[in-house]
Amino acid sequence: MMMRAGGILKLSVLVSILFLAVFLAFELLQSNMNLNMGKVFARYANAETVPTRPPRHKCGLSKSCPEDHYAFKITSGAASVVGPKICFQDNVLMSGVKNNVGRGINIALLNGKTGELTKTDSFDMWSGDVNLLIKFLKEIEDGSIVMMATFDDPATKLNEEARNLIADLGSSSIGILGFRDNWVFVGGKGIKTKSPFEQHIKNNAETNKYEGWPEVLEMEGCIPIKHE
Repeated sequence: MMMRAGGILKLSVLVSILFLAVFLAFELLQSNMNLNMGKVFARYANAETVPTRPPRHKCGLSKSCPEDHYAFKITSGAASVVGPKICFQDNVLMSGVKNNVGRGINIALLNGKTGELTKTDSFDMWSGDVNLLIKFLKEIEDGSIVMMATFDDPATKLNEEARNLIADLGSSSIGILGFRDNWVFVGGKGIKTKSPFEQHIKNNAETNKYEGWPEVLEMEGCIPIKHE
């Protein structure tokens, strides 16, 4: 009887040890799972806090300009409703919000070496005086960056002299700019070649986006800084 009782006691101890081992193993496994889950949740939480918005570039360009270049974006007017917008180095030079644009041709002049704004003006080419535009163009200083954007009608009053003066600034399309065409342009006084920064769309009843006017033009780019 005593040997049988001793055997039962040993069996009970072994069973207890086995249960304890299983319990400890389960607790350890659960602890590791909680730790791993915590790391996973922490990783997702950190991922959610990382900004996902792309970097913003000057004037809202699609990419940054090289260090020795000026960033710009020009938007033409929309029909006769929304005025043009000229942005240079992240500064809006002309726009409807600034209340310094008008019907016709809008022009901003900048110093090619410093990027400093020197003058802005607009010239009504529907009912205005083209001689005011001609005078303005003749007074532009050498080395100036010239930015132009149209609004409504840019061409009815344009004559050959005005067109030639703008062509001398690097424009290729000014000779064919017509009634209610849209046009954006960046050139320079003293430029020796045609400018690569120019867009033009004709007023065409079959292709116009708006009734009586073509679609809005938007042009962006990087202008080399003038060091000479």
